[in-house]
Amino acid sequence: MTGTRRFLVVVPPLVGHVNPLVGVAAELARRGHDVAWAGHPGLVHRLAGDDQRVFDCAVPEGPGRTPDLTGPAAFRFLWAEFLLPLAEAMAPGVAAAIEAFAPDVVVCDQHAVAGALVAQRYGVVHVTSASTSAEIVDPLAAFPKIGRWLTDRLAALRAAIGDPAATSDPRFSPHGVLAFTATALVGDVPAGVRVLGPAIAPRRTAPDFPWEALDQRRATVLVSLGTANADAATRFLTEAAGALALLTDRVQGVVVDPGHVLDRTPLPEGTVVREYVPQLDLLSQVDAVVSHGGHNTVCEALWHGVPLVLAPIRDDQPIVAEQVVAAGAGVRVRFGRVDAVRLAAAVDTVLDPATGHHACAAAIGRVLRAGDGVLTAADHLTSVPLAPGVPDTPENNRIPCCDTESLP
Repeated sequence: MTGTRRFLVVVPPLVGHVNPLVGVAAELARRGHDVAWAGHPGLVHRLAGDDQRVFDCAVPEGPGRTPDLTGPAAFRFLWAEFLLPLAEAMAPGVAAAIEAFAPDVVVCDQHAVAGALVAQRYGVVHVTSASTSAEIVDPLAAFPKIGRWLTDRLAALRAAIGDPAATSDPRFSPHGVLAFTATALVGDVPAGVRVLGPAIAPRRTAPDFPWEALDQRRATVLVSLGTANADAATRFLTEAAGALALLTDRVQGVVVDPGHVLDRTPLPEGTVVREYVPQLDLLSQVDAVVSHGGHNTVCEALWHGVPLVLAPIRDDQPIVAEQVVAAGAGVRVRFGRVDAVRLAAAVDTVLDPATGHHACAAAIGRVLRAGDGVLTAADHLTSVPLAPGVPDTPENNRIPCCDTESLP
């Protein structure tokens, strides 16, 4: 690279998809490049900082899903009712951002496909950010009808908001896919995908977390279903509270409860319940994690060498959970059927050194910590070739924009 570049980061309104790019954006800025975001300003500012330049993109309200909607039906629902409408809603905002910011490279989350499609329409190089290992291994491989349905819908979306002559899948940029996951989870890596490990970088933390309340005499277990599953959390978190009560002589629980479903539930002494927790800081002090299998939580736990009990709900979570089990770093329980006794037994299993789960998680963690996903991602983004005929210099590295009047 011979000069500075301008990067537009396009993200959906999902915490787990923004977080991996927060550190990357900060590193690009540290190197002297200009960075702007396209997405939901409130979410980006909360996660990346109030000083970030954010181009507002309209985002539809996420559709409600019942906990019993799982498997391939959940995948189809996710795309039909949220991700495809999200792309249509975001497209004008992404186009306006490209017009105003004139980026050299668009970095788009794999599920914010408006970023890829609009970038192609403008002739701007785009690179994919993959925040889950499930897409890398093709979650629809066993469901060819749904795969064909999605391919057809993406083609129709390209005709509406992208370059009709383009042929590449908007989830996989021909200029590179940056996968913030672990090789231990995905196995054989497809061509064009760079497995970077999780993007571990400083984040805003919860200033009121009671660190002094952690009991060093007991194992600490973090229980979290992420930020988007409050609708499905009541039964599971209630059973988790019961499991912690069964283990209270040797385990202290830290429970993330954004929906306040445990407000009236009796809890064992010393249990810490918070709406949000400083997860990265906390993972350095916990002995096990009970999770829904959210990819960020899984990779961050493994980076810290922490084994997991996984209760996947839907979407990519069952695939991620099976990957962790196959790697020997955790066990899986059934989200809708596990009770306090079974959950306590699963926690005991991963805490027991004799089972090998901690050793496997620690081995994966050593590999992940040997690299640096943030630095490697920034290196790739600053060296990816720009559009043909556009010299990479400070004086002349802007890509002209096309007319956007026909965009919806």
